[in-house]
Amino acid sequence: MDERTVELWRPVGQAKLDLIAAADWRAFPPRLEGQPIFYPVLNEAYATKIARDWNTKDPASGHVGHVLRFRVEREYVQRYEPQRVGGRGIDELWVPADELEAFNARIVGRIELVATYR
Repeated sequence: MDERTVELWRPVGQAKLDLIAAADWRAFPPRLEGQPIFYPVLNEAYATKIARDWNTKDPASGHVGHVLRFRVEREYVQRYEPQRVGGRGIDELWVPADELEAFNARIVGRIELVATYR
């Protein structure tokens, strides 16, 4: 593991996965109207829970959940305080939607698909 980067996770539905693939697996798509934050999560278990338990039940996600792994420059990502949104291990970073382009520019390497749930 590279100490200059932080590993993050993101659960997404099919439409978002298609947009990420179209961006050569290097960027997340802009947020939609009414989505003020982009929230990568801090661990695979939480990303899996969202993808498996929520995305698969959501028509807007195509009833499919994908778990993505990616790395971001540590120095940059430290500006975002982790937010505990549930119990232990339910932690996210809250990136304002208007900062997503700058966030994407700090992704190191490609975004990886690590699991799919239907």
